[in-house]
Amino acid sequence: MAKAAILEQVGSLTIGEVELAEPRAHEVLIDTKACGLCHSDLHFIDGVYPHPVPAIPGHEAAGVVRAVGSEVKTVKPGDHVVTCLSAFCGHCEFCVTGRMALCMGADTRRAQTQGPRIMRADGSEPVAQMLNLSAFCEQMLIHENACVAIDKDMPLDRAAIIGCAVTTGAGTIFNACSVVPGEAVAVVGCGGVGLAAINAAKIAGAGKVIAIDPIAEKRELAEVLGATHTVDAMADDAVEQVMRISAGGVHHAIEAVGRQASADLAVKLLRRGGTATILGMMPLDCKVGLGAMDLLSGKKLQGAIMGMNHFPVDLPRLVDFYMRGLLDLDTIIAERIPLEKINEGFEKMKQGTSARSVVVFD
Repeated sequence: MAKAAILEQVGSLTIGEVELAEPRAHEVLIDTKACGLCHSDLHFIDGVYPHPVPAIPGHEAAGVVRAVGSEVKTVKPGDHVVTCLSAFCGHCEFCVTGRMALCMGADTRRAQTQGPRIMRADGSEPVAQMLNLSAFCEQMLIHENACVAIDKDMPLDRAAIIGCAVTTGAGTIFNACSVVPGEAVAVVGCGGVGLAAINAAKIAGAGKVIAIDPIAEKRELAEVLGATHTVDAMADDAVEQVMRISAGGVHHAIEAVGRQASADLAVKLLRRGGTATILGMMPLDCKVGLGAMDLLSGKKLQGAIMGMNHFPVDLPRLVDFYMRGLLDLDTIIAERIPLEKINEGFEKMKQGTSARSVVVFD
């Protein structure tokens, strides 16, 4: 039996018990040690993005391998691992062209004939696995291509947030944008993902790193993580401020909120030839676009799901960045809470004044 936070219906999570199956050939059973609360989870909990219920959310986690299936070659019992929702098959068009984050991962999920990975504790019905992981649970049963072994000296509460927020934010800087030293970067939204992007922009040697957020506390965190300038997103002259700071617009504008206004703002901040990258999960009816003059100015607009990561390579490198003092994960974590306080953690997220909350399992 494993204790989990279960989404029974839209609105909130209920603490209950589930039973996980034995690992099949390519599956890994993990004792979850920590899991970050991500705004993407909140989209499913609040029903903005639909998902079958009952389900267990949670997708930003780290833990210790308890058991592996007969064909697993990448990890072994006792390994410390970070999980990633970008489970990849390894042989589709996207995988073989190096765009693993775009893999739909059908081969990494169980066929209906194989039985569910998660059941109610009494065996009465299956519990849906969310985003390949379902990490708000004392254990995870996942495909081996949804986790990677890391240095055992890495604290697992810090390692957990690498699994989504840091992979997305830092991955965007390093992979999707390939920021060149000296370029100007603006980040709209200073939550976990935005702060990770700011920190990575500093590591990449960006000339100016401009943090844009309506909340003063978030802007202060951004400065700790490497922002050279901050701008109040609600200021009437926010665009003009960025233009002055960057001498005509930024090379890269990164949207890390998931709102129409912030995506539109990112586009307005670009200089000629600049690129706007949208990371946030916007409402499904939202559209972002470039005008005729934007196109004639060579501006670009792109999405970058999960930072277009190559997580088996990227995550150990991000761990190394932390161990060497380059990546600041301590500032991103606002609090550590037990599983029983998970709903309180999401309520705090809605207030918007702090960074990441992390559920820590005993």
